[in-house]
Amino acid sequence: MTQDVEMKEQAAPSNSLPSFSPSTLHHLKEIASLIETGAYDREVRRILRAIRLTMALRRKLKASALSAFLNFTLIPGSEALTRLSSYLPKEDEHAMEVDTATSAPQAPAKHSLPEIEIYCYLLVLMFLIDQKKYNEAKACSSASIARLKNINRRTVDVLAARLYFYYSLCYELTGDLAEIRGNLLSLHRIATLRHDELGQETLLNLLLRNYLHYNLYDQAEKLRSKAPRFEAHSNQQASRKLLHLLPLTSSPVQFCRYLFYLGKIRTIQLEYTDAKECLLQAARKAPIAALGFRVQCNKWAIIVRLLLGEIPERTVFMQKGMEKALRPYFELTNAVRIGDLELFRSVAEKFSSTFSSDRTHNLIVRLRHNVIRTGLRNISISYSRISLVDVAKKLRLDSVADAESIVAKAIRDGAIDATLDHASRCMLSKETGDIYSMTEPQTVFNSRIAFCLNMHNEAVRALRFPPNSHKEKESAEKRRERRQQEQELAKHIAEEDDDEF
Repeated sequence: MTQDVEMKEQAAPSNSLPSFSPSTLHHLKEIASLIETGAYDREVRRILRAIRLTMALRRKLKASALSAFLNFTLIPGSEALTRLSSYLPKEDEHAMEVDTATSAPQAPAKHSLPEIEIYCYLLVLMFLIDQKKYNEAKACSSASIARLKNINRRTVDVLAARLYFYYSLCYELTGDLAEIRGNLLSLHRIATLRHDELGQETLLNLLLRNYLHYNLYDQAEKLRSKAPRFEAHSNQQASRKLLHLLPLTSSPVQFCRYLFYLGKIRTIQLEYTDAKECLLQAARKAPIAALGFRVQCNKWAIIVRLLLGEIPERTVFMQKGMEKALRPYFELTNAVRIGDLELFRSVAEKFSSTFSSDRTHNLIVRLRHNVIRTGLRNISISYSRISLVDVAKKLRLDSVADAESIVAKAIRDGAIDATLDHASRCMLSKETGDIYSMTEPQTVFNSRIAFCLNMHNEAVRALRFPPNSHKEKESAEKRRERRQQEQELAKHIAEEDDDEF
């Protein structure tokens, strides 16, 4: 370490220091070699690993390193090299000399594999997005999608799914998401015909996001209901009641996104029970690193639970890293719990900008009826007899007629156990019976038991056992190797989930 520092200090005055980390180009070459091996052996897991390594290297990417990597991998004078080089900023002559000197001792191995070419498109596209050069990123993504349409190889599917995501992201960042809707539909059709399962689920989520971005919930539901169902394992953990609503998917990350979009659709369609199930599952299944996604899931789940008449627990708002983001919804929940209509209005006005940016403002308008009903329930418990004038005053309604109609509707719906005396214009509450003499505690307890049993059965089905484990006794060395392999596999799976978000 001391020698390295001394060499850097001596090299600085001679202006021979490279403009990028020497290890970046070396790592990119190793990743290209990994992709090449996976393409020849038709092993998709190697390409998946290459993508994980790329995500870890993403922050270190610079234009000079990318330019040197493109010259190393792509054929000189090829259309791909010319196009991708045009998107990168030009470096000064000194940097180019350093790049040439750095790569001169190694004989460049030029590749004509489609996987390498698509990977180069992906690298340049991520670099342009990170540099906030969205117009160049749009052009690069469009060129990569046009190239992808002519490639039908299963080893390209993993890289193609990433390109689809960044293709949609570029147009969303520039506000032109509607322009690519037709192209996304054609890509989804192509992926279906080619049996590209990962591409199908990625494009389905992108199309749902596209429709929901413009509040086209009916079109999103029609697309979702007619989307092809494809086989995988993530759906084993889905609720049996929602089984017919969910496509069979092979990517847990895409499955989480699909559950979130489905929950939003069901919320708008007033199907709050299904929406709550989808949103809570999406929040539970999301990777821990996907904090923003889990925050959005919890925001919508809180609103849906309030619309169902439930009050979320305080622990929901105290989750690590979410306290500040969920603060407006905590105050809103407090207003609904108390049944104070004036407090509810003040909270809605205070955080109106937050609710509008979260696209939950229209749902909060629906909560007004729940606030009134909660306040009315508190009044019926506190008073055995109360005039409608006092009811209107306590609920802060505009007129006594409104109070009378609201009380009548609450009695008809079974929200309160009371009678309405129209002659004396008052509400008569009946005596509250013993709740434990009814079947409601039994129903709630049964639902909790069913949930625990279902979770236990899913955990048992997800267990994996080594072959012939009951016949052969492994040695200590084999046991150590097996545990090390399991830890590496678990680490790679966790990295993949975190990187995809």
